[in-house]
Parts: sequence; structure tokens; C-alpha cells
Amino acid sequence: MAKRLYRSVGQKMLGGICGGLAEYFDVDVSIIRLLFVGLTLVTALFPMTFFYIIAWIVVPVQPRNAA
Repeated sequence: MAKRLYRSVGQKMLGGICGGLAEYFDVDVSIIRLLFVGLTLVTALFPMTFFYIIAWIVVPVQPRNAA
């Protein structure tokens, strides 16, 4: 079965995007969050904030039966 990207239900702070990326790439969620904050600050907030909102809308929520 192919891996799919979902918004995390268990490791979410805001929308679950960083938690979902961490689960997809099998890395610690703190690393993804630090990278996201760093990129957000470097790109003057707007592009990464826009990406997060779009991802929040597009990426589906993790189904209950998925691990």
C-alpha cells in the first residue's frame, strides 16, 4: 500500500500539517515545526503562511483506521 499524506490527529497544534508531514517522512515533529518556523521567518511570513492555509484545506484528515 502506498504512503499517503494526512493531517495528523494525534500530533497537531494548529491544523495537523506539521504532524502529518512528520509522520509521512518518519521524523520528529519538532524538527518539522522548527523548519517551518525558520522558513516562515526567512520568507517574510506570507508565503509559508499561505502554504500552511492551503495545505490545511487540501490535505485530508487522517482516517481513524490508519496508523
